[in-house]
Amino acid sequence: MTRRSDWQMALTPAEVAEVEAATKPLAAREADIAAIGAEDFPLPTLGPLLRRRVEDEVLNGRGFLLMRGLPVERWTIRESATAFFGLGAHLGSARSQNGKGHVLGHVQDLGLASNDPNVRIYQTHERQTFHTDSCDIVGLLCLKTARSGGLSALVSSSTIFNEMRRRRPDLLKLLFEPAPTDRRGEVPEGQKPYFEIPPFNWYRGQLTAIYQRQYIDSAQRFPDAPRLSPAHIEALDMFDALTNDRPYRAAGSWDDACKVIASEAGAQFDPTVVDAFLERELAMRSLQREFAGLATLN
Repeated sequence: MTRRSDWQMALTPAEVAEVEAATKPLAAREADIAAIGAEDFPLPTLGPLLRRRVEDEVLNGRGFLLMRGLPVERWTIRESATAFFGLGAHLGSARSQNGKGHVLGHVQDLGLASNDPNVRIYQTHERQTFHTDSCDIVGLLCLKTARSGGLSALVSSSTIFNEMRRRRPDLLKLLFEPAPTDRRGEVPEGQKPYFEIPPFNWYRGQLTAIYQRQYIDSAQRFPDAPRLSPAHIEALDMFDALTNDRPYRAAGSWDDACKVIASEAGAQFDPTVVDAFLERELAMRSLQREFAGLATLN
């Protein structure tokens, strides 16, 4: 990917000027951002180009597109939000991503922790595991570069599907069954505190995916939620393993793996399990040598 640029869309000065011309008057009168439609945000040149690129790259191609060149460093927060929402209005209808009905939210550490069942992970400093959002197209606008961390990564749900079909079709079948998923305290009136939906599904001949493993696991706290069987847990574990299965990258050493496990205690991994693993690490290393035959641990 570093040797090609067809996954990027670098805006020209004329295209940036078009965005700013649509943004400035709306921001100046403090227009309701959530009410902005494509007709309120005219992009005569960029609009059709953006729709075509998103259709080609995001919906029918590799699944993502990186736009470069929006001058957020000279915009106010309102101008950035207005421009971002206005661009999105040319791609479809905004959909709320939380129980408060917000159609534009901030990924920001609010000093919260995901062990609170009413907290969403994007409100914490914790590592986000691979997941989907509940819409057809997701957009993120970077306002500032993080002092540390803040990196984004993508994985193809279609590739995961294909790999599971090739390796373990018996487990793939289970991911087409409804899985209870925690609403994390954002419960509509008259609804259960969790909903049931398959991680994989077919819609109009297209494969769709909706997945957030932490919320599937935390839904098990509700007594009336369907229990995950060992087979379902194995299927979910394989899904997670494949998100980090990169054959183009050499495997890390045993010591490096232990460092990652220790550093992710309380974030990606249960700290109790990490402590138990580290206490038994030497014994496990010995067993690995015994059963791995010619395998060498660095």
